[in-house]
Amino acid sequence: MDTYLKEGDKVTAIYKTGRYIGEIIGKNPKGTHAIVKILAVLKHPVQGDLHQPGETNVPLFHERKALSFKEKANIPLSHVKLYSGSIPEYSNSLFEALMTQKKELKNENSIWASKSLESLRKLEKDTYKLNLEDDHQ
Repeated sequence: MDTYLKEGDKVTAIYKTGRYIGEIIGKNPKGTHAIVKILAVLKHPVQGDLHQPGETNVPLFHERKALSFKEKANIPLSHVKLYSGSIPEYSNSLFEALMTQKKELKNENSIWASKSLESLRKLEKDTYKLNLEDDHQ
């Protein structure tokens, strides 16, 4: 692990296309990855195919959920940075990240944005157990 990153440090971490606040709880044996316990969501993961961003004509349009509270993720050190701010409560941070992403998608007039919104609404209802109405955003 880089000398400035150690167990117990609060960090921001990028995992796939999501961005999180977490705590380093360990490292892999080679010292190339940190094991990060997730504490809050800063940016909800992008929906769809990561290898063909913005496309809907793909074999599988992935529905990506955010990492859950206290979930552990093995994240490359290049994607981990020290964090010194306050840490929001997980559910509030998830809600804010969802609302931000949905607002951005609503401003983008594309088939991909529409399909992404559909995926996010399904996650809200089925995975996150939220009942959000579009007019409250």
